Amino acid sequence: MNGIFMEEFSDQSVEGISIFNIKGKPNFKEPPDQLRRKIGTITDISSDGFAALNSSFLTDGIVINVESGVESTTPINIIFFNSGLSNQVAHPRVLISASQNSSASIIESYVGGGTDPTLTNSVSEIFVDIGASVSHYRLLDESDDSFDIGYGRVKVSEGASFKSRSFFKGANIGRYDLNVLIDGEGGSCNLQGLYFTSGSQHMDNFINIDHAKPNGTSNLFYKGILDGRSRAVFGGTVLVRREAQKTDSIQSDKNLLLSPHAEVDSKPALFIYADDVKCAHGATAGNIDEDTVFYMRSRGVDLETASRLLIYGFAGEIIETVEIESLREYLQNIFLSSLPSYRFEF
Repeated sequence: MNGIFMEEFSDQSVEGISIFNIKGKPNFKEPPDQLRRKIGTITDISSDGFAALNSSFLTDGIVINVESGVESTTPINIIFFNSGLSNQVAHPRVLISASQNSSASIIESYVGGGTDPTLTNSVSEIFVDIGASVSHYRLLDESDDSFDIGYGRVKVSEGASFKSRSFFKGANIGRYDLNVLIDGEGGSCNLQGLYFTSGSQHMDNFINIDHAKPNGTSNLFYKGILDGRSRAVFGGTVLVRREAQKTDSIQSDKNLLLSPHAEVDSKPALFIYADDVKCAHGATAGNIDEDTVFYMRSRGVDLETASRLLIYGFAGEIIETVEIESLREYLQNIFLSSLPSYRFEF
């Protein structure tokens, strides 16, 4: 709550997974030295000002260690609750370490907020060891008076995989800065996100994938739905180093504009220094085409229902990839309830 660990609301009974509190609590021990030493090692505070601010206020946080060979079927939900206190600033910190040949699902839920301005400035560092697999979900659903900046720093080792699903629905200004380093041969990442903005909201996604070793694969796919006078920015960058031969990478950003006043700035980019790769990128922005709406109307669906179904179908492509059933149903509910009453007109 407000960046401070609340032991009384927390449960650490997950078999094969150790959960520590950086500050140390009676029932949550401090992390061992080998984990503590990892904190800050993949976050460059020299170039990331808000990450440096988070590090300077680092007094509390969560450390999660998945033991070798453990294939956990129990998702861990870390809830960052913003109480909405006036001018409240929180600096949450998370370290996730997945040991060799392990697998786990982690959810970060940033929720709450009030009618007064607040700032949440979080840093999450994730280490995916040899042959390990991590599914990471991030939900931002705070109030319209909240400001949220989130850093995700991920290191993927040999034969390991990292999957990310990011969902944005609520905040005045939100920014997610995700950087994935594929530092082992055959490492892979699959990054997908969905953002819905309305009113005067602003969402900024800055996603970077660094292929440093050969035979790596990456997929970057984000979608946005914009209404009112809201604005979104997408910056997707894939770097393929000279040593990263036989890299297979694709990135795409698609946006649905429901208002002539909404704006999205999309800039996918590839930097390729290897000569044996398969890479592609693209970006689109616009409204639903007339033929698609006509097809729905010809089946007896009224214009408003057809419009709503098409909007949700656009969003559903990302939501349906969520493997945790309860989370998928929750996301379906909150996005369905927030969709505007809209009629595609031509």
